[in-house]
Amino acid sequence: MTNPPKSNSASVLTDPALLTNIKAVIAQARSHVKQVVNSTMVHAYWQIGRLIVDDEQQGSTRAEYGKSVLKGLSAQLTADLGKGFDVSNLRNMRRFYLAFEKQETLSLELSWSHYNVLARIENPAARLWYMQEASQQNWSVRALERQIGTLYYERLLSSKNKQPVEQEAQQNDLEQGIINNLQQFLLELGKGFAFVERQKRIRFDDEDFYIDLVFYNFKLKCFLLLDLKIGKLKHQDIGQMDTYIRLYDDLHTSSDDNPTIGLVLCSEKSEAVVKYSVLSDQKQLFAAKYLAHLPSEEELRIELQKERARVQAQLLNQQVKGQDDE
Repeated sequence: MTNPPKSNSASVLTDPALLTNIKAVIAQARSHVKQVVNSTMVHAYWQIGRLIVDDEQQGSTRAEYGKSVLKGLSAQLTADLGKGFDVSNLRNMRRFYLAFEKQETLSLELSWSHYNVLARIENPAARLWYMQEASQQNWSVRALERQIGTLYYERLLSSKNKQPVEQEAQQNDLEQGIINNLQQFLLELGKGFAFVERQKRIRFDDEDFYIDLVFYNFKLKCFLLLDLKIGKLKHQDIGQMDTYIRLYDDLHTSSDDNPTIGLVLCSEKSEAVVKYSVLSDQKQLFAAKYLAHLPSEEELRIELQKERARVQAQLLNQQVKGQDDE
């Protein structure tokens, strides 16, 4: 009696169409969960801001309120609920409510970090415009900060020739496209990389910093921070990454983790520059142990040039298509 043929289950599981469909479902589910979490957090912080303002208006003076009541409220909330309710955060929630008193105007696509930036804009018309553009163009927090810092809204209003201003703003799309592709590139290397977070916010004193990409490498047992700059590499970029490394080590690493590694990528039209950032007392460890499990600077430079060209072509095609549609 012959045995029945064994089913080739592996070929079914690795079928490209099936794998693509499953990944699409998972990606959609994760995106939905993240959006729900972000939306819930935004509305919760708006409500907290409203409660603080309502209570403040019943007090004697705002100065006294800020010094006494918020400090006590922060201490009690932290004791009962944990981190995230220091005095500066409570002030941010108060400012958020005052900037967006009509809850229905809030865009569900934006995170609390976006609104924390938007709430600092004094001009209500500019604030609303930046909110709508950030939502429609899918700007990261850093992209939003850059547009505000370069007075994008104000320059569009005052400029007779708006095309150069709009082309400059497209650098954000170029940056986001390159980051998307580099994220996938690192995950496909097969060297122990796991994606942790995008636009990771770390806080120091009263200032927020945003890291483009954060990975964890299970072979090296360390975090890898990646920051992309569109332009020429500057000394300040390495110094900024060293600050990120110190803050991340203090806030997020455990005792059995190896020191965090930073990666700065600078993409110009003519060339690309890649530098790993390690603190001075870790260079020997980095050279001896880490380089075997990380892509070389040359590999990353070539990938960065390739991705810049690819994304620029995609943006050009979109621009041409938009003009044809008109």
